[in-house]
Amino acid sequence: MSDRMSFLGVTTGSSSIMRVFPRWAKILDLPTSTLEGCDIPLDAEAERYRREVLAIRDDPAHRGALVTTHKMALFQAAADLFDELDEFARACGEISSISKRGDRLHGHAKDPVTAGLALEEFLPVDAFDGRREAIVLGAGGAGLALSWLLAEREDRPRRIVVTDTEESRLAHLRAVHARRGTPEVLLETVRADDASTAALLDGAPAGSLVVNASGLGKDRPGSPVPQGARFPRGAYVWEFNYRGSLEFWHQARAQAEARGLHVEDGWRYFLHGWSQVIVEVFDLDLTPALLEELAEAAQGVR
Repeated sequence: MSDRMSFLGVTTGSSSIMRVFPRWAKILDLPTSTLEGCDIPLDAEAERYRREVLAIRDDPAHRGALVTTHKMALFQAAADLFDELDEFARACGEISSISKRGDRLHGHAKDPVTAGLALEEFLPVDAFDGRREAIVLGAGGAGLALSWLLAEREDRPRRIVVTDTEESRLAHLRAVHARRGTPEVLLETVRADDASTAALLDGAPAGSLVVNASGLGKDRPGSPVPQGARFPRGAYVWEFNYRGSLEFWHQARAQAEARGLHVEDGWRYFLHGWSQVIVEVFDLDLTPALLEELAEAAQGVR
């Protein structure tokens, strides 16, 4: 009987991981393991999440899962089914990785770790220097995790601004940071619309970090940045997505030369996110050398 893990998302069949996983399984010596995509609609009821978690828990051949868009909804619906939740899962109210150790079900929030690994690859250690800002467009699970990571950073931004179209997500983010003890002067939340987003970008210091954590441009078309808005000069612009219509990435690329932008897509974030969860699910060690071997194998299907 082969082991397997699940991928809980919205359009899992479009993800490169479905072609990457068989290559990685050979490298990681998981020849009989398979990855099963599970598409769940954005408006799914709580019972759907509970069924998925119970199916993992009660099947000996099922090793765990990676969760993308549904991280916060799954936590809200099924947190009580887990025997252990890590610090970030409890603090942020999200689950992005499901694994088992014996008969115990574990839930993890890997985003602060994986975002940090990807961020340190392109952002200098002194990038903010007490003067520059971080603008995080989207207060869902990925945006919340990144704002947590930035607040923990030794060279942290002068100000972390998180925007979202939904006040409930902003309220949740503020509550998480209040429990963490983030200084109020460090964190600002903004109800997003075209005018407020354009004004934030226009007023941000040169060299600031601007991140699309909204999900727009991947499972749904669009960008959190209105047409005609200008990114800060010399900004580090990070598109969390690596597939989809990628409107935000195209906007940044169009301004890159004129405004001196450093533009990153989500490919390395994707690699870190999946590799961290796979080694958690299958209880493996991930060395830097092994990560680069996995990255090279994945590049062929990008």
